Amino acid sequence: MPSDQALIASDANEAPDILRSRFQEWGYLYFKQYVAPTKCASLLGDILSRLSPYVALDESRQLPAITGEAFVETDAIWDEVYPKIQALESFHGFFHDPDLLQLMRTVSNSEVFVYPMKMARISTPKMIGYETPPHQDARSHVAPSTMAGIWVALHDISSEMGRLKILPASHKRGMREVIQSPGVGNVQCEIHPDETTWHVSDVAQGDVIIFNAFTVHAAQPNISDSVVRMSVDTRFCDYGAPVFSSNLEPHHGWRIDELSWPQIYADWQQTELQYYWADYPNFT
Repeated sequence: MPSDQALIASDANEAPDILRSRFQEWGYLYFKQYVAPTKCASLLGDILSRLSPYVALDESRQLPAITGEAFVETDAIWDEVYPKIQALESFHGFFHDPDLLQLMRTVSNSEVFVYPMKMARISTPKMIGYETPPHQDARSHVAPSTMAGIWVALHDISSEMGRLKILPASHKRGMREVIQSPGVGNVQCEIHPDETTWHVSDVAQGDVIIFNAFTVHAAQPNISDSVVRMSVDTRFCDYGAPVFSSNLEPHHGWRIDELSWPQIYADWQQTELQYYWADYPNFT
């Protein structure tokens, strides 16, 4: 029977070679409260400002709460609010923070390239069956093993809200076969019969999880009464490693007309991160 164990926690102050060895062994690293709560709260507030009237901050619990109709990624409400979130300068700048960049460099043991595709995850309650099924980013991003995902919790996330879970050491078995599945991405990768233990924990605001491109991961269902689980993530790789061209588009830009870089950048105050990726030397 499948079982859960706690995420293995790492400390960013550990020796880099120890962190990299652990990353190779388990396929992920988990850092508790690496991002300052104030930074997460600020971005959460910016995103919530674009989610009205569907989601708002529950002041008593300091958690996002559903205030309108529940929705899932790719439905009509999502397509209404997501371009507004993608247009946030703070959202795209979040993963270019010097501290997060340094963590990526430590894991990669090299300079890194942060993918321009940034992703906001918004999981409303009462939509059981639409959560992200087990998958590998190497397939969806057409990426080699040099790519990794980096995920940050924007608020405290407990079991009923739908946590990110990791299949430990699953990256060692390469690319897996997939089948059609409901939920975000619409595919589920193969899980081998002997893979019965997942790593998952309640996480706090500012917790960071980094995972290998081939590491199988998934989201648990949000079974809370009203909390909307929110996190952000992107991908990065060793600088100069091949990056497939589809990763140059905004997230969901391939299917939402209002999602293009000119529209995203229209009201930005700074230009430093606009088209920063245009001169990357290895797009395929």
